[in-house]
Amino acid sequence: MAVFTSRAIVLRRVAFGDFDLIVTLLTLDRGKITVVAKAAKKSIKRFAGALEPFAPIEAVCSKGRGMPILQEASLEHPLTNIRVDVGKTAYASYWAEIIDIYLEENHKQTDLYRLLYFTLTGLDAGGRSGEMWSILFMVRFLILAVLEPSFDQCFVCKAGVERSAAFYFDLTKGGIICERCSLSPSGKIRLMKGTLKQLLWLGKKELAQAVRARFNTGSVDEALSLLEAFLPYHLGKTPRSLKFLKNLRFDAAGL
Repeated sequence: MAVFTSRAIVLRRVAFGDFDLIVTLLTLDRGKITVVAKAAKKSIKRFAGALEPFAPIEAVCSKGRGMPILQEASLEHPLTNIRVDVGKTAYASYWAEIIDIYLEENHKQTDLYRLLYFTLTGLDAGGRSGEMWSILFMVRFLILAVLEPSFDQCFVCKAGVERSAAFYFDLTKGGIICERCSLSPSGKIRLMKGTLKQLLWLGKKELAQAVRARFNTGSVDEALSLLEAFLPYHLGKTPRSLKFLKNLRFDAAGL
């Protein structure tokens, strides 16, 4: 059997029989793969906490005729601060589920791996809110998935973002409409010019620079409303973790 080793992030795991687990990994070298971890529920030596959701690991797998077998997994980063915070856990779960829904198996996706690892470790380190990390993740994911919305001009009159104080985003067309061209705002998401400029900036800068973006409270709310509507619409499926995440925000706001 051929053996390969790769850095990986656990996207999902499900029980298989009494002792095994089926584990979906986003690997640095091979993209998304699904492996079986035999006796994972009772093996402390081989897996020792490494198969928790969104855990960054180093995976050693063997490939024969059937599904690859996860022989060993060592934890690369414990993400302790995420795991003790339900809000951070919800964001990490949401990002992992987005990638799991989007990716097909065995297509190398180095940039997606690096994006997920960057946002997970950044969220764990703190310094920025979970909302800001999620906005960054979603903007960059959409670019890598070639699903990027058009934020730079009205798709009707071609006016740039400087030409109007506010715009409406049309999910079906994947772009913005200025106030003058929007005959009916019903069903569209209102965005202020400042929010659009920040979203454009997030898409153009290197990750280390983009994470420094400063959104005011109104812009954070607008960006989340847009991105959390746009992503499921174009993925064709709403992540289950998104409903939980929204409920957490609702409860935190005391609504």
